Amino acid sequence: MKAVMSDVPQHILEDRARNGADRWDEMWEGVLHMPLAPNREHQDLTVGLASWLRANWALPLGNRVHIQLNLASPGGWPNDYRIPNLVLLTPERFEIDHNEYFEGAPTVVVEIRSPGDETMEKMPFYARLGVPELWIIHRDTRLPELYVLQQDDYRRQSPEADGWLPSAATGIRLRAEPGNKLAVEVGADQKTRLVLPDA
Repeated sequence: MKAVMSDVPQHILEDRARNGADRWDEMWEGVLHMPLAPNREHQDLTVGLASWLRANWALPLGNRVHIQLNLASPGGWPNDYRIPNLVLLTPERFEIDHNEYFEGAPTVVVEIRSPGDETMEKMPFYARLGVPELWIIHRDTRLPELYVLQQDDYRRQSPEADGWLPSAATGIRLRAEPGNKLAVEVGADQKTRLVLPDA
């Protein structure tokens, strides 16, 4: 159920801050969005993918991966930001890191899409920032979607004949596997392949 409050009472904001519920709150052009905390399966998928990315893509190649951070428009902090599940940075984009928030476009934004969330509504924001690629991974099916920025909009990339979705921005490939699983690997190197969930 979605609800809109023209003015959020201060006691609600204070209560959310006290119990940590505001951890995933976002500000969309001055409008506060208060999504539910992601469930355990959502968080497990996020952490598992982040761990693999750090070990196989970030550390070996001098890149960076970050979980659940404030991604702001240029000059927009703290009134215009989203919190993607993951951001991937190649070295030429490290300067967007302001520790408390990132300002501008990372190399890739990853959203784990849960039923009823606002993943799709965030796409225009990421396009305005100029994020070259957006990965959307469906929480329940692990189906990956890869979107490439073309001019001012995202175009969904079709998988190759063998089902892999290659990321031009990172050299990573993603593929849905039977049994609601996600396979990832660097290039075509099967030694780096991971299938999530891995337990």
